[in-house]
Amino acid sequence: MRDGRPFGDALPHIRVTPPGPHSRALGKRLRRAESRNVTFIGDRFPVFWEEALGANVRDVDGNVYVDLTGAFGVAFAGHRHPRIMRAAAEQERRLTHGMGDIHPPAAKVELLERLTGLAPWPEARAVLASSGSEAVEIALKTAELSTGRSAILAFECGYHGLTLGALATTHRDDFRTPFRKRLYQGVAFAPFPVRPEEMSPSLASCGRAFEDGARRGDAIGAVLVEPVQGRGGVRIPPRGFYPELCSLARQHGAVVVADEVFTGLGRCGSMFAGPPLGLDADLICLGKALGGGFPLSACLGTREVFDAWPESAGEALHTSTFLGHPVACAASLAFLDLVESERLDRHAARMGEHLVARLRQAMDGVGRVADVRGQGLLAGVEIVSEGSAAAGHPGAGARIAARLLRQGVMVLPAGEQGQVIELTPAATMSRDLLDHALDLLVRAVVDPSE
Repeated sequence: MRDGRPFGDALPHIRVTPPGPHSRALGKRLRRAESRNVTFIGDRFPVFWEEALGANVRDVDGNVYVDLTGAFGVAFAGHRHPRIMRAAAEQERRLTHGMGDIHPPAAKVELLERLTGLAPWPEARAVLASSGSEAVEIALKTAELSTGRSAILAFECGYHGLTLGALATTHRDDFRTPFRKRLYQGVAFAPFPVRPEEMSPSLASCGRAFEDGARRGDAIGAVLVEPVQGRGGVRIPPRGFYPELCSLARQHGAVVVADEVFTGLGRCGSMFAGPPLGLDADLICLGKALGGGFPLSACLGTREVFDAWPESAGEALHTSTFLGHPVACAASLAFLDLVESERLDRHAARMGEHLVARLRQAMDGVGRVADVRGQGLLAGVEIVSEGSAAAGHPGAGARIAARLLRQGVMVLPAGEQGQVIELTPAATMSRDLLDHALDLLVRAVVDPSE
């Protein structure tokens, strides 16, 4: 405890300029053991985590940080929430692994019943998995079986994962280019509108894709979209876009897939981010927060769409070794209990309104700030070049993230140029701790020379 505040709700405390000597030593060891492409090792990154609780992270050098990343959005209920940890520990004492599609653990059934009960359809079905990318792959397979069509309509700046099927629908060239020859080419990318005047051109582009097919002429069977683009820079479409898109998809017999891996389960102020925005999906992909800190994902869908899969005759067409992992399922059930009993979705909506309003007020008139935007506790600050209100300043978000790390606040860059500071804090973070971290963020943006 420091300054009367326990770890979990503590103010930043930097004992040694990060990355400290222990983090640097681990970085050297990691470089000798891991593929050089995975973890960036530089002068200012990374710090190696030793402990996390609530809204705090402690690194191996004893520095304490306020985490505004939620560990990629996973820790929506905070790090190591005691109710989630108790549920996982109790399950682990009884059963740590099952045989997901042969002799399933009971916890798998409980979680599937819970998820299908939360789904926005009268009858729902679901498939569990371990990562968001896999949930997307399941959705794309389901859409193909349901429609008999392989091609996909996705959106510019969208991110859906890096496994080969999901990567084909992820827009960023830096991820795609090395593997372009292996990627499915039947994906059409339409512009993702963020201003009202961009909506009609985007819908026109979608219409042409439905009429003409994807690049090699394949008929489109799935529309894949994030309700709010997360890694793309917290990009929110204009009101009215999603109802028009869904209507267009159904006119052409396509399945609508909402990638809610980042946005779902309360983060954007509602259990699912899509319905309040008018996104009427047939399939929903979940992940990140779903496992309460454990690797877990799911694809939910209407019974009609999922019944395109044949009845199992003893061999599943899509399965995995850790399907329905009992500890992850128990943690997920405890997390969902928290979201519902504590109304974390409503709390996220209120906190998000406060966060965005505070940042907008503090940054009003700051020339390098193009926009402050958010949906619940998925928020972004877009930085522009000096004297420009249009072109994003490449890497500005990353530079600000590095500066804030030295002050004990963790944020992430987003956007295709790294020009957006992305904020995804826990809904359980105290208001005063959030305000303290936001004050440091404002200072880093408003006075970059400090």
